[in-house]
Amino acid sequence: MKKLLVTVLLCCASTVTFAQAAPQGIDPQRMERMAQQLQTRFSNANTSHDGKLTREQAAAGMPMLARHFDEIDTQKVGYVTLPQIEAFMQERGAAH
Repeated sequence: MKKLLVTVLLCCASTVTFAQAAPQGIDPQRMERMAQQLQTRFSNANTSHDGKLTREQAAAGMPMLARHFDEIDTQKVGYVTLPQIEAFMQERGAAH
């Protein structure tokens, strides 16, 4: 019973988090489509298929991302990951 309660609470918390992350007035289905498009574009640009996008890969496959590469690569390791890109986009969305 405790596991069921914890699972329900986690589901509710993640739903609230997702709703808060979505900009006001944007349909959740649209947000899902946008996330899918980002994942597809990232996957296509990631020619090494290692889950990391280098500056060169970004320039070739995601030019807008390449323009903000240094802002996203906060650890200065020479690559960015999909979670880092998503966090950057959410941060920028909240700022605007």
